[in-house]
Amino acid sequence: MTPSVSTLADPSRPTVADFHRVNRGGGLFSESVSQWIGAVFALVAQRLGLRPTALTITNLVLGLAASVTVVALAGPVAAGDVPAWVVGLAALVGWQIAYALDCADGQLARVTGQGSAAGARVDVLCDVAAQIALVAALSAVAVAQRPSTPTWLVATFAGTWMVNLVTSVMQSGPNAASMVTSTSLPVRLIKLIRDYGAVIFVAALVLALAPALVFWVIVAFTVVNGGFLLASIAFSARASLR
Repeated sequence: MTPSVSTLADPSRPTVADFHRVNRGGGLFSESVSQWIGAVFALVAQRLGLRPTALTITNLVLGLAASVTVVALAGPVAAGDVPAWVVGLAALVGWQIAYALDCADGQLARVTGQGSAAGARVDVLCDVAAQIALVAALSAVAVAQRPSTPTWLVATFAGTWMVNLVTSVMQSGPNAASMVTSTSLPVRLIKLIRDYGAVIFVAALVLALAPALVFWVIVAFTVVNGGFLLASIAFSARASLR
């Protein structure tokens, strides 16, 4: 049972720990880093009287701004006119803050009782928009660094990237199911490859330190997400035939 405003020691003054306690996970990195930063943002928003949707929209604006910056500077970085570390640092800060705000809006909604179906829809739609921009940014860098990058690879990367978002939505509600239910540390470490907070952290580091390797980053995630999609189909099909 997650705490609500009525179960807090002081409903008018929830703490950072109160906000973090209602987080919805997301993986080892997300729970250990992003959700805690999100809890701080949620606390500040609660003190300022902001609604969860304000955090959702801010998340979208920052995420889009970071991705557009990466796209716009992909060519200059490849040509050596702009230092890669500058763009990578901008992406790291922008994407991480945006994701922390994405964590914060749900925490704020649950602790203050401001959740709504409309707010949940806005959250999902903004997540889709932000992740489309992220995929476009990584693809732009891969093509700028390696012009021979196949079009089919970029398209497959974009399509399979959404597997994370789709399956996370499908794993909530009364029909939720998971292929791997273990919460042991080794399993959680393996799952980092599908932890959004960890993924955007690593992606930004690659942009900063070795942008030429972004091509192999999109190859790796295409294989991982494509494999997870096929495994999910098999898992669900087997369950439906029982």
